Amino acid sequence: MSKIRERVPGIALRTTLITGYPTEGEMEFEELAEFVEQMQFDRLGVFTFSPEEGTSSWPLADPVPHEEKIRRQERIYDIQSGISLEKNLSKIGTNQRVLIERQESGFYYGRTASHAPEVDGEVRVDSKNELPIGEFVLAKITNASEYDLEAVTI
Repeated sequence: MSKIRERVPGIALRTTLITGYPTEGEMEFEELAEFVEQMQFDRLGVFTFSPEEGTSSWPLADPVPHEEKIRRQERIYDIQSGISLEKNLSKIGTNQRVLIERQESGFYYGRTASHAPEVDGEVRVDSKNELPIGEFVLAKITNASEYDLEAVTI
């Protein structure tokens, strides 16, 4: 991952994880949590395991209690939340290309190249001018939260 970041400055790395896989014990989960902390993913999703007939995990049953799967999922999200906030705060003051997707309540909403549609956060863009839906605009990031950015057109 560090080689990728070194060779492609500004790249956004994302992944999706599953907690509570049948063979995941506390030691494996702690290793996963440490991995998330070390890798500092730009975007990360976490789902809890659920057995699906016909998959290779089906014969493994479902030994991890639902409450434990949720606890692990929340712990990973807590780790990622801090990482996401730090990464988003570092974007304040930068200019970003934003794909405008919709207008709502006086603001435009879109995403940068690092935001996956319908999965990641959004960029709320304030503009005195009408912006074209489905087109890119240049915007300056003015504020940030864990998952979303705020910007003004420039």
